[in-house]
Amino acid sequence: MSRIDRRGVLAAGATLLIAGDAFGQGAAGAPYGRARLTGDVLDPGGDDSGRLVPPPPAGYWPYSGTSGPGRPASAASIGQGWVSGLPGVRYRGPDRPRYPVEPWRDAAAGTAVRDGVLPALRPIHHVHIRDTIIRPAPDGSYWMTGSTGDNIWATNDGVELWQSRDLANWDYRGLVWSFDRDGGWEKSWRMRKGVPFRALWAPEIHHIRGQWLICHSVSRGGIAVLRSTSGRPEGPYVHAFSPDRPIRGGIDATLFEDDDGSVWLTAGSADEIVRLKDDLSGLAGPWQKLTAQAWDLDPRHHREQCAEKGFAHFGYEGATLFKRDGRYYLGVVDRYDGRYSFAMWIADRITGPYRERHELPDCGGGNVFRDHQGRWWVTFFGNGSPSPFREMPGLARIDFDARGHVVFHRDQPFAERRFTPGATT
Repeated sequence: MSRIDRRGVLAAGATLLIAGDAFGQGAAGAPYGRARLTGDVLDPGGDDSGRLVPPPPAGYWPYSGTSGPGRPASAASIGQGWVSGLPGVRYRGPDRPRYPVEPWRDAAAGTAVRDGVLPALRPIHHVHIRDTIIRPAPDGSYWMTGSTGDNIWATNDGVELWQSRDLANWDYRGLVWSFDRDGGWEKSWRMRKGVPFRALWAPEIHHIRGQWLICHSVSRGGIAVLRSTSGRPEGPYVHAFSPDRPIRGGIDATLFEDDDGSVWLTAGSADEIVRLKDDLSGLAGPWQKLTAQAWDLDPRHHREQCAEKGFAHFGYEGATLFKRDGRYYLGVVDRYDGRYSFAMWIADRITGPYRERHELPDCGGGNVFRDHQGRWWVTFFGNGSPSPFREMPGLARIDFDARGHVVFHRDQPFAERRFTPGATT
């Protein structure tokens, strides 16, 4: 991959430093300075309050806020992708980013594949997407979205959509909801780790009761539910309710429609859930606590920070819900031996108690769905070194064992027989 002209980046950075300092002096005495990019070090004492601040100058961040159409994926896409972050982004692939990049190193070592716990997946489309969500549509097609843009730890533009007829070929449908065109309370910028920040995370598209809905989260802001005013998945979208403030704080909002037609909302670590009104115009009652029959207290099945809760929780982010054979399945992200996995739970009632926590390896942060042929899938995006690629959409076919636990199916249409994650650079 070609290296970017560092002198040009530094010159641009110097210009932004001047503009940023001049602008920032009016922002409660907290100058933004220049954007933190590759080679920089974040100020450990930087403002991480999430307080509202004026927008930074135009061009402050060098990142595109959209991912765009992308291209068809192939076996060559294995070992490639993006690693978003601050102060910089890692990248490996066929393009030449317009922003400075960090060395790739072992970003996609693929150890989960080599250890035999994950199929040798390749992306289903070569495009930058985190938190991949795919939903079947009534017309026989599929719609995909997720966290997009060059770097969601700095900024992005909103919600992008792709459409497919076969889960393998994807057409871009554009930016269907944007902060500046469609946002309400979401438009505000906030301070995060000493820099101005505004990004929409983990949007989900749903077709519920004949309506197209998108739930989203604005990091450091909160969650919302949007409704298409045209009856089409492309929108335009407005707030289904709560246009002036978040429904509540948090990230990773998700919706679930039960067999009786009731619609439920949860988010993040799935500690609580709430039913929506029948017309989807608001909350039908208070948030209810989800309960567990027993907790998995093995430290190897949690990220380190979970020790603060004594490991007594469902997981720490990325909640998803589905139902099979009359039983509720709750997936919440946790770390299993370093893998970014779904901790899957099973219950007979939507509020629990949930039981039988088990790992769906390295597939956290997406959703589970049944396609138009009746096959079950889990989405994938690659969020750690054990993954075969990073921050691109993937699909693994799943099955259920005799206990009802989620396992990988023996047939994997999007896996390669020969697994080569690629040389590190």
